[in-house]
Amino acid sequence: MKFKKLGTTDLDVSLICLGTMTWGTQNSEKDAFEQMDYSVSEGVNFFDTAEIYSVPPNSASYGKTEIMIGNWFERRKNRDKIVLASKVAGPGCDWIRGGKNNFNEKKIGEAIEGSLKRLKTDYIDLYQLHWPERSTNFFGRRDYSVNKSEAEWHSFESILEALSKFIKSGKIRYIGMSNETPYGLSRYIELSKSKNLPRMMSVQNPYNLVNRTYEIGMSEISIREHCGLLVYYPLAAGALSGKYRNGKMPKNSRQALFKGWERHLNPLAMKAYDEYYKLAKEHNLTMVQLAQSFVNSRPFVTSNIIGATTLEQLKENIESINIELTNEILDKINLIHNNNPNPSP
Repeated sequence: MKFKKLGTTDLDVSLICLGTMTWGTQNSEKDAFEQMDYSVSEGVNFFDTAEIYSVPPNSASYGKTEIMIGNWFERRKNRDKIVLASKVAGPGCDWIRGGKNNFNEKKIGEAIEGSLKRLKTDYIDLYQLHWPERSTNFFGRRDYSVNKSEAEWHSFESILEALSKFIKSGKIRYIGMSNETPYGLSRYIELSKSKNLPRMMSVQNPYNLVNRTYEIGMSEISIREHCGLLVYYPLAAGALSGKYRNGKMPKNSRQALFKGWERHLNPLAMKAYDEYYKLAKEHNLTMVQLAQSFVNSRPFVTSNIIGATTLEQLKENIESINIELTNEILDKINLIHNNNPNPSP
């Protein structure tokens, strides 16, 4: 396994992070235990979850994933071996503290206490804001216009002040954000410096061969400010495995079971998948190996969050750290990208 520093902390996190959002809906607790056991045996020391998991999010699936991880900690007695990340939900889910804005001290405190109880631990290493309260671009939105009727949201400074109290209490060690923009990332970092407030140590955003938008405004901040990317959707919700090519729709795949990920199968994206399939085959790689090794190679990436519903998928994803892409392959990737940029944000 390869490791990188988490932000400016002294924590070494594995380049591969175990994603957990399917546990409780697509995966049983037995599956979850097998995935955690195997990941640890391969050197993975970084797990990512959220209060809202499993997905698709609803009142019935809320908290299920954290419960499974907590049961595993209790059984394996190895909490101190894992760098554990979780998240407080943004607004919009009416079954979570009324569905309104969640980033004040009271609601963050309730979220942390709930997660600690389910995870059967007394601290969370990295606590993240799952998505912004303000109206901005995330979850695949391309354009931006100011929403004049948006609800009042908590200021960046007040959020950092609230999180500071839970860091001081020892319930969380470090903080990060998810689904953020250059504006949000830069404001948080600026305030941490000017107001002596806790520093954001990571950003968890989507990044993959068909969505390289992170490179445009975020990557430079990540590198210069040591606030690296924790990649989610490195396989574009499974589409970069190639399993949806040629009109296929595997029976138990996410796209077949649930709504909400259709944007990954739009016509431009499907053209890109065909091109990456050809490139992978030309160099005796699978599409998964090509896609994951590309993500792993990016200098602004701290860790690549992989999710798998089978142990076979997990093994292939973890083994991607052993693949080094040549300059020839990278040039061909960039040519495909330049001819069809970011077809699936």
